[in-house]
Amino acid sequence: MTTRRPLRSRAKPATLPLLHAEIVACHACPRLVAWREQVAREKRRAYRDETYWGRPITGFGDPDAAIVLVGLAPGAHGANRTGRIFTGDRSGDFLFAALHRVGLANQPTSVSRDDGLSLRGAYIVAPVRCAPPANKPLPEEIARCAPFLDRELAFLPAARVLVPLGGIAWRASLDHLARRGVAIPTPRPEFGHGSLAVVGDRVLLGSYHVSQQNTQTGRLTPAMFDAVLRQALAEAARLR
Repeated sequence: MTTRRPLRSRAKPATLPLLHAEIVACHACPRLVAWREQVAREKRRAYRDETYWGRPITGFGDPDAAIVLVGLAPGAHGANRTGRIFTGDRSGDFLFAALHRVGLANQPTSVSRDDGLSLRGAYIVAPVRCAPPANKPLPEEIARCAPFLDRELAFLPAARVLVPLGGIAWRASLDHLARRGVAIPTPRPEFGHGSLAVVGDRVLLGSYHVSQQNTQTGRLTPAMFDAVLRQALAEAARLR
């Protein structure tokens, strides 16, 4: 009589760097894999001499952060090129300049993974880890990537204030809390710039996304975004 070995469950990474290595190796979404690699091959003319990252991106920042900014997905010629979230494009220029103004970043620019940037009290994640065509991930791609969001946030024990950038990030943040077993208010809190919702032991504070479509049209100004970040700092101090 043969004895069957019990099935082994897939071990979860015990450290944030190990989780990041798993994220970078992901090939779960065929459409996104094909697009990110096509962009990395064809490149933009201005970056034709650079080697694109062309893989999923991880979160970045201070693991002891109280504030977590939730983006959307890597930019095709930004993070998909440089390998760091919000790095190498106009969205990142706007974001990190603001983080520096309020004391959450040591410098106002983010151009490459080795440029010396560090965050203090803030961490940045994205619900989707690969650059999507037209910056529009499909619902099933967001769902497939959701476990990475859950597992990465689990490594941030001090996180109390989530700052979703845009409606998709707002919904992804609420869905994350629901998966954690947190009771979501009914009706669900609606996204808006400056919207604030207390959900369990977390505060959600919404902002328009820092995309060029918003920042270059005046829909989102530096003053508007600075106000959200200062409110996030105040909420984080209150919840300590």
